[in-house]
Amino acid sequence: MSSEFQFFDIIILAMIAGFLILRLRKVLGRRDGHEGGFPDQFRERPETKDEGDDNVVQLPDRSQPHAEAPADIDMSDPVSAGLMQIRAADPSFDPNGFTEGAKMAFEMILNSFSSNDRKTLKNLLSPDVFKNFDDAITERERSGEVLEDTLVGIRSAKIIEALMDGHHSVVTVKFVSEQISALRDAEGNIIDGNPNEVTDVTDFWTFSRDTRSSDPNWTLIGTESNN
Repeated sequence: MSSEFQFFDIIILAMIAGFLILRLRKVLGRRDGHEGGFPDQFRERPETKDEGDDNVVQLPDRSQPHAEAPADIDMSDPVSAGLMQIRAADPSFDPNGFTEGAKMAFEMILNSFSSNDRKTLKNLLSPDVFKNFDDAITERERSGEVLEDTLVGIRSAKIIEALMDGHHSVVTVKFVSEQISALRDAEGNIIDGNPNEVTDVTDFWTFSRDTRSSDPNWTLIGTESNN
């Protein structure tokens, strides 16, 4: 009798093990659509990561066919037409994803400028724009001035211009933001701005990328402000 009970125990354990294996295969084999993570337009993929480069989009798949304009796109609108030109040169370009990445770059550049972080700025700006930022930082340092700038929030970010300049994609974004800004002299006295006042600021920033290049960086090539 003892051996018979042991035999039945073995059968029962084998059935339980088989059931558990089937359950595990069903669970582990499921996909939720996010296995590859979420794309970040201003970050590069791990295999192309260089220290200090954060303004990177994923490289387009050159084997993809050129994008065609959807039926509901008004090609008489210069912005829509320009976005489709960029999509034709770079099928991976996504205007919504780009705008989200531009907002991240906007905050990063403002923070780096106020904290005199030249290294970060150099990775995000064209040489001409970097020179302007660097000259302003150098002048502050020379005078002992300190810029206190806080981005309270971005109220809106809208693409207002898009075009292909040769092989370069060029996109201009209008940012409307709320900021607190004050400039202090070497003694800590406020010489410009107000550290207790939130101000509406409108900026126009233009970004560019060479669609022929293996470098996936978007670079800030121009800035304008209504303030």
